[in-house]
Formats: sequence, C-alpha cells, structure tokens
Amino acid sequence: MAIRICISGVTGWTGSAVARAVIASTDFQLVGAVARRAEGQDVGSAIGQESTGIRISGAVDEALAEEADVLIDYTHPEVVMANVESAISRGVAAVIGTSGLTAADYAELDQKARDAGVGLIAAGNFSLTAALAKHFAGIAAQHIPHWEIIDYAHGSKPDAPSGTVRELAEFLGERARNEPEHPIDEVLGPREARGATIGGSQVHSIRLPSYVISFETVFGLPHERLSIRHDSGSGAEPYVNGTLLAARRAVATTGLVRGLDTLLFGENS
Repeated sequence: MAIRICISGVTGWTGSAVARAVIASTDFQLVGAVARRAEGQDVGSAIGQESTGIRISGAVDEALAEEADVLIDYTHPEVVMANVESAISRGVAAVIGTSGLTAADYAELDQKARDAGVGLIAAGNFSLTAALAKHFAGIAAQHIPHWEIIDYAHGSKPDAPSGTVRELAEFLGERARNEPEHPIDEVLGPREARGATIGGSQVHSIRLPSYVISFETVFGLPHERLSIRHDSGSGAEPYVNGTLLAARRAVATTGLVRGLDTLLFGENS
C-alpha cells in the first residue's frame, strides 16, 4: 500500500518540490498539506499543478485529522518542534527537514518518539552529495585533529548555523576530538571572532546575498590542508529523493535517526 504523506510547508521551496514528487509517485499518497498563507487552497493549484482535491490546512493538527503515516516538515525553526510533537502525539512518524533544532531538542523528540513507538528521521540536508560530504568529513576527523567549519547561506536565513552545519559539527564531535592549537578561551581580542563552539568545532556563519546553502570543513596539518565543501544550487530537487527515502524508512523506525548519511552508511559509518 502507498505510504500516506502529510507535508507541512507544502508551498515552500523544498516542500513544493517534495509535494510534486509525492503526487507523481505510486509509492506515496498525499493526504494532507499545511501552509498558513495558502490555507483553504487546493494543494495542486497552489504548487502549479492540476487540482488534487486536497485542501491546504493552516495547522498541522488540522491536517493530521486525515489519517497519515508520515509528516514531512519543511517549515520554520519556530514551529517545527510543535509540528513534530503533534505528529508524535497522533502516532504519526515524521521526517524533519527544517533546520534550527538543537541536540537537546532532538534528544527530547527522540524520547517522546520512543515512548509513542513512532519513527523520526531528521537531516540538516537531505541531499545525497551533502550526506557524502558529511561522511567524508567524519572519516577525515578520525585522522586529522584540527578542523573548523564555514557555514554559508543567503542573507535572509534566520538561523545560524544552518541545520546542516549544526548536524555536521555535532557529528564530528562524536567521531573525534578537535584540538585547536591556541585555546579558544585565551583568544586576544573579541572571543566572537573565533566563531561559535558547537560539538567541539569552531563554526563561522556567513550570511550574504548570492549564496544558497554551502558548507566547508577545513582540516589542517603542518604544511598541508584538506577542504571538504558542498555547494547547493538554486533548485530544491536534490533534496527530494533523500526526503522520500527517509519517509519510507520512518514508518519502520522507532525513535530518532539523525542524518541522511546514517540511513545510507549506518550508525557507525
């Protein structure tokens, strides 16, 4: 049977691309959609397709009144936590593509999902090439104990660092220990100039027009340097396949799985 999908943020940059793929697929069935500014509209018309007969809701609770298997959330850092909690409370699995959640937030959601017996899959970036960049950085960190992360995004992005980079920094901290040559707390000058410390990594967020989303992990040893960088283009299509892979896995999962790379390579990759 087709997996029943509700998409929160259905008219957004990524949400609309995922919705079009779900509508075209025989493996999935779109049963609900959420977008506050498009409330009441037919979801097909709202995303530039033929009418679907599915009305866009203004809230996740309302959309989930129609029985669903998975909530896919591409919304905003201020509402994603409540949206996922609503899904969990109804026994609905969730795929979290929205950035802005912290490690503590994820720990809380993980416990709630386990208590409810449902699955959550979250990724700062559902692109295959971004997952590979994270995976390769994890390998490098086990051999090179000095690195920093640069986080690039458009000037209007509200969260810093991006969910992609926060996930990367915490992942590297679990894999290895970063060893700055000069202690961060002993910096001469404004401490902020050395970036934020997340999971033991120094993270520098750049927010300027012309960037979409990019990240770069720079590793250094005496007389040599390694840079692992990922750049996103202007379209959301690279995130669709990873999101739908996560939706397939979420219905057979209990608790939180974090990172597309974990789905691809396993927990101990």
